[in-house]
Amino acid sequence: MKALIVIDYTVDFIVGKLPCGQPGIDIEDRMAALTRQFAEAGDFVVMAVDLHREADVLHPEHKLFPPHNIAGTSGRELYGKLKDAYEANRDRVYWMDKTRYSAFAGTDLELQLRMRGIAELHLIGVCTDICVLHTAVDAYNRGYRIAVHADAVATFNPQGHDWALGHFRHTLGAELLRGGKPVTT
Repeated sequence: MKALIVIDYTVDFIVGKLPCGQPGIDIEDRMAALTRQFAEAGDFVVMAVDLHREADVLHPEHKLFPPHNIAGTSGRELYGKLKDAYEANRDRVYWMDKTRYSAFAGTDLELQLRMRGIAELHLIGVCTDICVLHTAVDAYNRGYRIAVHADAVATFNPQGHDWALGHFRHTLGAELLRGGKPVTT
């Protein structure tokens, strides 16, 4: 059994308060297509979406990044075609708020995966070198097989993106996929 974990593909992370910009926009079609593909195949699909509160000065990200993904704001909405893919498959997608980089930290993600007997995680979203990376590390430490869709991850830091892709493959043993096929170089 496998699951698709869709990480932080929101307005704020693509064009809003902490934007990936064009690299994030460039993966929009692939994000939506993979979400539809997994949902329609009956695989477990998780929308792991960053959640922050206005003026939360105790949160560790407060000193690192501008306020983003604030509860109740349009910046926290899913971006573009992913929003449509989610709406079309809402009854087949598990929405999960997260308050840390990793989708595992402080959430019931592992419980949801174990209840379903899921052993393989496919990761897509933003930012490659932050939330996708920390989720992948936690998945590795919990013994999951990991696949990262290189054509469906992005960040605002090109060097961080390249480093993270290498780390997924060479340190975490993740399979990198592009167009659904293994990346060999």
